[in-house]
Amino acid sequence: MLGKTYDTQVCSIARSLEMVGERWSLLIIRDALFARVTRFSDFQHNLGIATNVLTSRLESFVAAGIMLRDGAADYVLTPKGRALAVSLIALTEWGDEWASPIDPPILYRHSVCDSAIHATATCDACGAVPAEEVAIRIGPGMPAEYLAARRGGTRAHS
Repeated sequence: MLGKTYDTQVCSIARSLEMVGERWSLLIIRDALFARVTRFSDFQHNLGIATNVLTSRLESFVAAGIMLRDGAADYVLTPKGRALAVSLIALTEWGDEWASPIDPPILYRHSVCDSAIHATATCDACGAVPAEEVAIRIGPGMPAEYLAARRGGTRAHS
């Protein structure tokens, strides 16, 4: 079983999971983002989540700056929380293709023109790119000793 922290990982995905990787987290954020839910009782009712778990998740979001508490029972997303929208759209699209036996239950649309919204890897020069064309480069935050201790697979493409 995974712990709550990923201290041994030098990875932005691992750091993100520390804040939003618990099983209810993204569903709470989904409801706040796309269904505009703000009230504790509405989160609890819609998700069927235990109140102690919901309390813990909401408190952790407030502590992490993902949500703000507004009054006694309302929680609103901050810009940091709203920035998770693209990640949730990407997970939805992946789930629609690879984990669902039915047609998509939710379609993301642009509120201004009603065109479809997609999460896509894009290149500044070429536009949309398929996953197999995404390469990595070691960034300035990667400690050399961490990289030296890694095994298997390929290191960053040069």
